[in-house]
Parts: sequence; structure tokens; C-alpha cells
Amino acid sequence: MKSVIALALIGSAAAFAPATQPKASVALSADLSSMAGATAPVGPFDPMNLAESGSDETLAWFRAAELKHSRVAMLATTGYIVQGSGIHFPGMLSSDVSFESLSTMKPLEAWGAVPDAGKAQILGTIFIAELISESKAVHYTKGGSLPTIVFPPVDFSGVDAVTLKKKQDAELNNGRLAMISIMSFFAAVSIPGSVPALVGNAAF
Repeated sequence: MKSVIALALIGSAAAFAPATQPKASVALSADLSSMAGATAPVGPFDPMNLAESGSDETLAWFRAAELKHSRVAMLATTGYIVQGSGIHFPGMLSSDVSFESLSTMKPLEAWGAVPDAGKAQILGTIFIAELISESKAVHYTKGGSLPTIVFPPVDFSGVDAVTLKKKQDAELNNGRLAMISIMSFFAAVSIPGSVPALVGNAAF
């Protein structure tokens, strides 16, 4: 099955870009244990020791990439589950492609069936979001704030530090699980039997 909702969500999800953190004009401190997402029982999540592979700026870039991919994965996973449950947009995506027909295809097949103009709109949205997130006065690799939601903008300035840290931890941890989930979904639909827990599920 596999999803135009996921595709559409992925397009708008890329509208996600620079996690609310206090801006700083000083050098970053590459202390992974103090960053959002370091929670029990796992603690700092860095299975490949990427935090040790470069400078503080490199670590900030990795964290921004993780945030963006987490948000995309959460939307993609939700979209896949929604459409796998038989729910899809009504009507036509274009003059000759219906949302219903796309809902019966595998993810890459559904993407291939999207008209070129639709693909251009999705990729254009991604480009604009990236441009906005990377064009801040103080870039996140130089001590600026990490990615916030671009479309729609969300203001966390009134949230106290403890609550904000809890929300950031939840976002990253849920996003990490979502990245594993969407990869599992793609594996299950592309390679029958590759994900035992999903064998026999009508959505795959």
C-alpha cells in the first residue's frame, strides 16, 4: 500500500527546519549528555560515536539533521499508518490520477505516479524550508538556535526551561523511533517477510 498521504506529508514535513534552544554567541559546547534527547535508560544516543568525529559545529550540524529527519519520519510514519488503514484524501490528485489509486501502490510506485508538476511542488516546498532554516542571521553551527518548525511557525518562548527540555527530549526520542518505523515499513512492503512483525498485515 503505500502512500500518497505519506508522500504529501513528507513534502510538507520538509517544511520542518530550525528546535527551540537559547541563542548563543559563544562557541558551542559539544557535551552530548547535556543535549536534548539524552534520557534514561539509553542516555546520550550516539551509537556510531558521531559526536567525536568532528568539531562542535559538526555536532550541531548532526543534531539539526537528526531533528529534521525525525520530524519527517514522524509525519511519514503517521501518514503510512493512516493510509494503510484505508483512509486517504478524496478526489483527484491530478486530472488523471486519483488519491484512491495511489493508495493501492507501494511507496516508490506512488511517487512515480505523481505528475511532474506535483513532484516539483513537493521538492520546491522542501527547498524553501531548507532555505529559510539555513539563512538565519546566526547559523546553528555558529551558536544560533537549532531547527524550529517553519510551516506553521511555533513559538515556544513562553514555555519554561524544564517543560521545554521535556518536549525536546520527547520529540527526539519519538523521532528516532519513527525513523526506525518508516524504514521497517519500506522494508516490509519491498521485501516480503523481512519484518516478521508485519507479515500478514494488509497495509504491507
